[in-house]
Amino acid sequence: MSQHIAFSDTGEQPSDGRAGVDEASGPEQHVTVRLRVNGLAREIDVPSRRLLSDALRHDLRLTGTHVGCEHGVCGACTVLLDGVPVRSCLTLAASVDGHEVTTVEGLARADGTLHPVQQAFHECHGLQCGFCTPGFLTTIAAFIEENPDPSEDDALEAVSGNLCRCTGYQNIKAAVLRAAELSRGDQTRKAGTDDAEAKQ
Repeated sequence: MSQHIAFSDTGEQPSDGRAGVDEASGPEQHVTVRLRVNGLAREIDVPSRRLLSDALRHDLRLTGTHVGCEHGVCGACTVLLDGVPVRSCLTLAASVDGHEVTTVEGLARADGTLHPVQQAFHECHGLQCGFCTPGFLTTIAAFIEENPDPSEDDALEAVSGNLCRCTGYQNIKAAVLRAAELSRGDQTRKAGTDDAEAKQ
């Protein structure tokens, strides 16, 4: 996709995530972004400097992605880009054209069954105020795909880039380990089902 990224003199993002006007160059250029979000094909027309976090929240109305520090430090805005955790507050929406984005809304199964990470956070009381939770959930979901049997140290390392001011991380660590356990159980059951179907 051909595009020109235009920034204002101050480099500031409008507070509502909408288009601004650069006095030197006039109204900001818009770009069309085609992507898949939580399994669905979506197309949005956004200002060229629109952040992915703002596009998700304002344009696609997926408000589960939270915006905290807006500097990529807290991790609250973390989403999965082609399965890899990224800070959506540091990612231009235009840069995800042609890619797959998964937000916290896309973790549960189509029938409403919770993702193992969501179930684990519920069981282990891994949240209090909940503001940071979406970023933790997406981060951990990707982590247990790569490391299905983590140690306690692995679990702590996995969430070290996400900040929580409520829980003290102990319940979150427990939730990481429980999520991995639940995910392994899901994989075992799926393998057993596949074997049974293959024998029929």
